[in-house]
Order: sequence, then structure tokens, then C-alpha cells
Amino acid sequence: MKILNLILFFGTFQIVTAQTQTSKDDIFSIESNLTNRIKEEGTTAKSYTIEERIQEYTVPGVSIAIAREGELVYAKGFGLANSKEKTQVDEHTLFQAASISKPLAALAVLKLVDQGKLDLDENVNAYLTSWKVPENRFTQKEKVTLRRILSHTAGLTVHGFPGYKPKADLPSTAEVLLGNGNTSAVTVDTIPGSIWRYSGGGYTVMQQVVEDVTGMFFSDYMDQHILPELGMTESTFQQPISEDKSKLASGAYNSNGKLFNEVWHNYPEIAAAGLWTTPSDLIKYCLYMQKSVQEPDGKMLSEKMIKTMLSPGMNGWGLGPRLGKLNGEMMFGHDGKNLGFTTMMKAFVNHGDAIVIMTNGDGGMKLIEEIERAVSDFYGWNMSQSMTLKTIELKEKDLRKFVGNYKYQFGDDKGVVKVKMKKGVLRLKDSGMNERLYLKPLKELEFIDLSEGIMIDFSVDDNGKVTGLLWNKQWEIKKMK
Repeated sequence: MKILNLILFFGTFQIVTAQTQTSKDDIFSIESNLTNRIKEEGTTAKSYTIEERIQEYTVPGVSIAIAREGELVYAKGFGLANSKEKTQVDEHTLFQAASISKPLAALAVLKLVDQGKLDLDENVNAYLTSWKVPENRFTQKEKVTLRRILSHTAGLTVHGFPGYKPKADLPSTAEVLLGNGNTSAVTVDTIPGSIWRYSGGGYTVMQQVVEDVTGMFFSDYMDQHILPELGMTESTFQQPISEDKSKLASGAYNSNGKLFNEVWHNYPEIAAAGLWTTPSDLIKYCLYMQKSVQEPDGKMLSEKMIKTMLSPGMNGWGLGPRLGKLNGEMMFGHDGKNLGFTTMMKAFVNHGDAIVIMTNGDGGMKLIEEIERAVSDFYGWNMSQSMTLKTIELKEKDLRKFVGNYKYQFGDDKGVVKVKMKKGVLRLKDSGMNERLYLKPLKELEFIDLSEGIMIDFSVDDNGKVTGLLWNKQWEIKKMK
């Protein structure tokens, strides 16, 4: 990867004394022990500082918050928030949470269910007045319900949303659902309840339900009835963001560390992608969930509703958050990806440990994973363990046969994977995803990028001629003639 020379401003930090203190030595240990996930056998793993990895991955800024035993113990920002304004990231810098918006947005529906205004298993068309889910052959017997929407099993289309430039007119929720925005209409194209499929479109249907039932804009309902209950005083679902809060907002950067001309996009699909927040505020959501499991008070959600929310359904999804197990312990969380923002939130269900990492770059996930691993190693969470693999050496003449262009199209995603060789190393670039990989051979046809952990398996015909590649054991891509 080409390393861009970024002018870095290193942010301030906050350390909060909790039952488990975070000392200066602890901080240094966390911030200076970032490592690659994959290590070559026979080599010594190298450690990096956060500042070094910001430059390596061309991610201008990152903000981190950590909770231990039910208390915020660490909050710190690194790098640039806005290179035009020369503002730095600190613990108060606002980032777009992207899809982390969803588990918080789910609280609106669950609260209204607790109040008897909604039913999780009722046909949502019973509540919708501004727009209706179009009935078709898939909805004859099974219906779209809020339970299915929140768990991504409603059969609804539209995976995610690209957002709108700041000066663009934003469509209403109903206009988004009708396909009068910049995405297709939201429809049912499979039997509700039959499969799991991630759907931002489904959460937009949920957004319309809340608006029709309460008579309020979804952003106003969240800002007035949900965020204050969580103590998330720095956060907002307003799209566009208000002028006063925009002064604290980070800009959005591409994978080369360049600020987008539009600074950031706006998302009228508020429930799916519209939250502006800080890691410290998202920790408050995590702590609320954890405390509600241990000591339910019923103030916002009933004990029964919390249990329902955190009960794993199809594909391990709850009613809003993604659920999973780590070493036998239940966890909840979500990732997020908007234009120029990459985010991650993970927390344990049954004790008060959690981590939130937010970056202002399209290439932020590599940095997030390394920070997560450093924190996890320090606290013994075992979230993201490193791997040691044995590589082999291949002669240049054996590598040249892989050089060429490989074209793909998966739905709306299309591009060309270019494989080149330089100084005896295969280098792969994906024009569509902006991925740049350095391939080390594990076997004659099997390669790995040690930084990304992405596997590339080449296929050959009976004559040994390369015909394509398999990307990360999932996507087959044919070689162009």
C-alpha cells in the first residue's frame, strides 16, 4: 500500500478511574502493541503504535472508548477530524455511526411495544399510513412484522444506502421506500421469516412505522425519548446535523486519506444509518444494556423486552444488535460503514466490558481490527487472536502465470482485479473495493495477504493455464482473456 504523508495532530484523552484502573503504563501498552493478524512462521511479530498505523492505513483519525466492570476507563482521539479546518480528533469529536444506528434505533420500536402502542408480531401495514408494504405472492401467508424487520428476516430488499451530498434535497421516509430517492423501492421478494438477509430497507420501514404511530419525525423521537434515557448527551439522529453540532463533527475520508469534497453525506434513512455520536456515548448504550440484564429497572424497557432483544434468532441476530458467543460468553454489537466512516462496537452481555472504535476513513477496518486486538490482548478478552502461518517460496517464472486482469460482477458490485508482479511479489489491486494486497504463497495455487488475512486461491485448467481466482473462499472471479 502506498503510504501517504499525513500531517497528524494527536488528540487529548480522558482516563476515568473505575474499579479496574487504567494507568499510564496500561495506556502505553495498549497504544503501542498493534500487530498484524497474520504472522509468518519463523518471524518475529512486530508491534506498532496507533500513530504509525494511522499513517500506514491512511486513516486520518480514530476515536476509542473502553469500558471495564461497568465504567468508562478510557476515551481518546488520535489524528485529524477535518484537514481543511485543521481540527483534531478528541473524545468529543462526532462520527457517523453508520449501521451502529440500527441497534439504537430498535429501542424506539421496543419502547413503543412495551407501551402497548405496537406489537412485534403484527403485520406492519396495520400501523403504516404514509406508505404500505406492497402485497404480493410472497406476503400471502407470511407478513412483514417488526420482529422480523429488527432481526433482518422480513424478506425486504435494499441492503444499504449511499447517502446524499450536503446540498441535495433529502427525500422523506416514504419517498425512500417508494424508490424516489437514490435507491430502489423497498419491496418483499422472499417469504417473510424464511431467510436471514441484512436489510437497511427494512429498518427504513420500521422508521416509517414509528413516524406514523407517534406523529413525530424519527430523528426527533430518538433525540427526545431515547438518547436522553441513555445519557447520550453528545449524540443526535438529526439529518442533516445541526449547525452547532457540525462544529464537532469529523469529515469523511476516502481510502487514500483524502477528504471528500462534500465533507460527508447525509442519510435520510435515519434508523439505518443516521446517528452522529462519539465512542464514549456509545459506551453508555452498552452499559445500559449490560445493567438492564443484571439489574433491570424497567425505566425505558421492561426486563422481558431486554431478554427478547438479546435472544439470538436466525443467523445469531437479536432485535437490533448482532449477537454471538466468545469463549462461552454472550456478546452483542454492530459494525458500521458510511461514506468515509468505518466503526465498530462490541460488548459482553453479562459483565460490564465493552469497546467502541470509530474512524473517519474508508480504510478504517484494518486499523480497527488491530486496535481491538491490542485491547483484547491486554484485558484477556480473546476477541481477535493472531494466527501463525507457514509460507513457501515460488520462483518468479511460476508466479508470472497469475499476472493478469480478473473481472467480476456480483449484483451491483462490479470491478476488475488486477494481479501484477514486482520484485518477485504478486500484488493484487481491486478497482471496485480499493483493496491492495501483497500475496504470499502458502501452496502452489494458494496465497494470503498477511496484513489483511485475505485468501486468494487461483484455479487452473487441465493444461495448467490460470482461469480465475477464488476471493477469500467465497467469490469466484474469472480471468479476462
